Amino acid sequence: MKRTDLHKYQTYCVEFLKTHPQAMLILEMGLGKSVITLTAILDLMFDRFEVSKTLVVAPLRVAKTVWPAEGENWEHARFLNISVMTGTAKQREAALMKPADVYVINRENVGWLVGWFEKHKKPWPFDLLVLDELSSFKNHASQRWKAIRKIRPYVKYCFGLTGTPAGNGLMDLWAETYLIDGGTRLGKFIGAYREAYFRPVRTNPFTGMVYSYGIRPGAEEAIYRKISDISVSMKALDYLDMPECVMVNHYAEMDEEDKEIYDKMKEELVVSIFSAKQKRNPAEGEDPITVEENVIDAKNAAVLCGKLLQLSNGAIYTEDHEVVHIHDRKLDLLEELIEEANGQNVLVAYWFQHDRSRIRQRFPEARDLKTEQDIADWNEGKIQLALISPASAGHGLNIQKGGHILIWFSLIWSLEMYQQTNARLWRQGQKETVTIHHLVTKDTIDEDVLAVLKNKDKTQAALIAAVKAHIPEKKEV
Repeated sequence: MKRTDLHKYQTYCVEFLKTHPQAMLILEMGLGKSVITLTAILDLMFDRFEVSKTLVVAPLRVAKTVWPAEGENWEHARFLNISVMTGTAKQREAALMKPADVYVINRENVGWLVGWFEKHKKPWPFDLLVLDELSSFKNHASQRWKAIRKIRPYVKYCFGLTGTPAGNGLMDLWAETYLIDGGTRLGKFIGAYREAYFRPVRTNPFTGMVYSYGIRPGAEEAIYRKISDISVSMKALDYLDMPECVMVNHYAEMDEEDKEIYDKMKEELVVSIFSAKQKRNPAEGEDPITVEENVIDAKNAAVLCGKLLQLSNGAIYTEDHEVVHIHDRKLDLLEELIEEANGQNVLVAYWFQHDRSRIRQRFPEARDLKTEQDIADWNEGKIQLALISPASAGHGLNIQKGGHILIWFSLIWSLEMYQQTNARLWRQGQKETVTIHHLVTKDTIDEDVLAVLKNKDKTQAALIAAVKAHIPEKKEV
């Protein structure tokens, strides 16, 4: 593809980056953040001569495949020599030593890169920094965030790319924005930001420790105004001919015995579950089946949430990481949906490994989408039932050619992972209506998760709308 093939909104974004040394590009999945950024880099390097070297920090899969592929797919981007710094330390160092215009590294190794220049007492050479998936820098206590903060003063241009800037709420924005503007807009300290825009909601009356915060009246709009001058946002539906997306909830119901286990876990944070176990080598005359008591203990609220999600799905881990089977309600629902698909390819999202194991046991033909060959086979229609983990395949995975049906066997709290996984099928290039199914166990935490995701999406949508770009022509003809 040529530069003249860029959409009008993409050209707008290129000019925005070129005229804003500090910029947050909030674009939904499929709008072409990578080619927009590469085009801006090209102009800044070889037209304006304002940039000499660029560093891109991205998720591993995106670093290895998406950025080099975009550089090859677009004719004008081929002028940029791209070096990918992944793999072993020796491989990364060799890639760093190669003459290149753009160096790409996965976010887990950015600390290594900063440390390498410190160790060798060399000046920081990158004057343009691109943080792909900026939302992965929302934790100001993480090593990757601290590494970027350390070298940020030596960077002239800093671009943050994301589709989900506030996946877990507006508190995340401070760390992300700080890396872009050094604390100019939302303050230099998280404590001051928290005090200015949030109020304590749940506290310990004895220690004063705050467990959760709520947004102050009017603070949401104030935050949006603060970052509006360095942000541009767009929704795919406004600028692309996206396929229709239909979301459907399917409800399972526990029987009384299983619900009693669930309720006891929820109320008392501990429950005893008796399970039958096959003896490997029973002595003569012995019963080959033994009954074991498994005591499941949730030490805090976070652990309890995980345990309740597992119970909703139909199995749970013991303290020894053994799996105790509870029910098959979701598996039965999944089987019904696969039958209704009538031979069409189906993608199933799972979270817990025991979910994957039980799905594989019920459907031996199911295949994980992990390797490049798996992905190629899916896109060619060779896999009828595929399994995907949102944690490992949320970013940079183009699998929309292989199917249009996604079933969430396990529900997750992360809005970012949820939206990114949905966008693997619901994106530009998809030819069919996308159907996203949620398997929900009634009267359980599953219903709470759906409500939380919906609420977070409202916050996210409000942020995107607040900094939304205004371009006269919304869609290309």
